[in-house]
Parts: sequence; structure tokens; C-alpha cells
Amino acid sequence: MAKLFESTNIKSLNLGNRFIRSATWEGMADDCGACTPELADFFCKLAQGEVGLIITGHAYVNKAGQARLRQLGADNDSLLPGLEKMVKSVHDNCGKIALQLSHAGCYAASEITGLDVYAPSSGENETGQIIREMTHEQIRKVVADFSESAARAQKAGFDAIQIHAAHGYLLSQFLSPTHNRRKDDYGGELENRARILLEVVKSVRQAVGPEYPILIKINSEDFQEGGFTKEEMIQVAISLEKAGVDAIELSGGNRDSGRFVPFRPGRLDNEADEVYYREAARHYKDKINVPLILVGGIRSYSVAEMLVTERLTDYVSLSRPLVREPDLVQRWRSGDKRKATCISCNLCYKPALEGKGIRCVVEEALKSK
Repeated sequence: MAKLFESTNIKSLNLGNRFIRSATWEGMADDCGACTPELADFFCKLAQGEVGLIITGHAYVNKAGQARLRQLGADNDSLLPGLEKMVKSVHDNCGKIALQLSHAGCYAASEITGLDVYAPSSGENETGQIIREMTHEQIRKVVADFSESAARAQKAGFDAIQIHAAHGYLLSQFLSPTHNRRKDDYGGELENRARILLEVVKSVRQAVGPEYPILIKINSEDFQEGGFTKEEMIQVAISLEKAGVDAIELSGGNRDSGRFVPFRPGRLDNEADEVYYREAARHYKDKINVPLILVGGIRSYSVAEMLVTERLTDYVSLSRPLVREPDLVQRWRSGDKRKATCISCNLCYKPALEGKGIRCVVEEALKSK
């Protein structure tokens, strides 16, 4: 059997293959952050497509941390029925699903929430909104929000949770010297900048118990002058390993760097152009024993197979390719090893930004001809 289709375990979670759906904002929740039938059906199709583990788009842990229109929420118990339906739609189709938990920090959508924007340090965000520096009390509240949302996910039946500490969102902002200019115990040296992330991990672990899988998504680097580096990523990953994290997904970039992965345009016509974070993954695997999930620019079956066979990663994570082909993993398993049809044009985000939900408009145009 091909290594990509081996059965593996992440803590108590058994997966039927090594393919993971990387968290991708769907824009299909209702205005209160609840799962809609449309969103449940979206995940149902991924489960039917035999994706080994589905990670939801980022769910905010409190309303002030909401980043996008029609974003999923996990911040209160009124959302439990919808979350349970989401899980059921996946489990009924023999799938596994993890809830990604996030806070947007300085990228929070105050025009949607009507709430103040806060982050590690004060300033202005890209829309000119005033950013307030977080107090120690607010930091403690966010740590508690993550653990309470994780417990809520566990109660709803999710097979795991993933803590979003990448792409310039709040926990990533704390890690990055360009965002974090604090002079207290949460700023300055890397040990201080990583403090809130490790507090979140500890608090979540206390909330969900020793056997429940906790995943983390972090940047390989920020790709920004003065930002979070590959060397710092390794040090943070070592700390996360000691803290008992069960798998780490490696991504990279943020809005300010211009290399925010989900929005990186450009066709990947040659296999040599695939895998954005190949070298970062190599450094990671030399130092860290925690299973690695690698996302970014993977389009070919042969490339995915090489990454696992050569032990550059343990799991292959896909984002945009599964928007166009939710059955891509099933197609590859059946023997059709043609490259993913996604052309990385990013047009799938346009309908989501319009409040209509993410979808491949290129595929829709082809089908309408």
C-alpha cells in the first residue's frame, strides 16, 4: 500500500490516510457564527471525498476576534447544536474532523462586530482602525476563551482541535517582532513572545484532558523584514513538543508580507515549483519529533508521495485544491493520479467575500458551458 494511504494515529485519533484538509475560511456560517446546512454539506462532501482529516475554517474564540464575514464561531454554547450537526455530517460519512480555533487580533473585523480591536501592541490596522494594546487581564481572558472553545469542540464531538497561531492572527502576532513591541513578559525575547501560545496550549490541555488531540498551525516564517524566522519557528516547535502538542502544521506568511499562503496566486505548472516550505520542513524534521503537517503549493500526487516517502512530512495538507475537487483524494486513491486541477487563481474567495461562500468559479464556468 502507498504510504499516503496508510492508516496512522495522532494521539487517540486514527486516520485512514495522510491527506488533511487545511483550514480554509468558508464564509458559510450564519451572521451569529452558527453552522448552516450549506456549511454542513460542504464538509459532508469532503468526507465523501475520503479526506483523512478535515480541519474547519478558523472559528473565533470570542466575538472581538472575528476576522471575516459569515465566519464560524465557537465562543458560546448556543452554537453547540450547529457544531454537532457539522460533526455528524462528517462522521455519518466515515470522516474525521477537527475544529480550528482562532482570534484575529489586529485583523479583527470591527465593522462587523462593532467591538474594539486589540493586539499585542497598539497602532492602526490596514483599514485605519485604532488597535489597542492588550492588558494582562485581556491576555488571560483570551487564554481562557481558547480553552473554553476547545472544551466546547470536544463536547460537540470533534475528533481534535487545532490552535491557529499562523498567518498573522493574534497568537502569530505575539510571536512576530514586527507586531509585538511589548516591553513586559509577553514581548522582547522569543521566550516571552511565545508565552501566550504556551499558556493557551496548557489551558486547552487542562480543558480537554490528556488523550484528546491538540494540533497547532504556525508559520515557517513571516517572510517579512524583522519578522518571525525559521530559526525561531524551530525553537517554538521544540517548546510545543515539550508542552505535549500532538501535531504541528507548517505554513507561512501574513497579509503584511504579501505571502499569505491561501491568497498566493500563480499556476504551479512544474513539480519543482511546488511545496512552498520544503526547506523549512527539512529543518523541522531534523529537530522535531512531533508529527508534521505540511501545507502550501502541493498539487501533484507524485510530489505528495515524495514528501512522505522521503520523510519531509508526515501528512500532506491541501487547501484550494479541495475547493475545486472535494473528491481529489478519492480520485488519487482510485488510480487517477493526474495533478489537481486547481490553478491557484484565488477566484474561489471572491464569492466568499461577497457573502456567498467559497467555491471554485472556474469549475462552475466549465460546467455551465
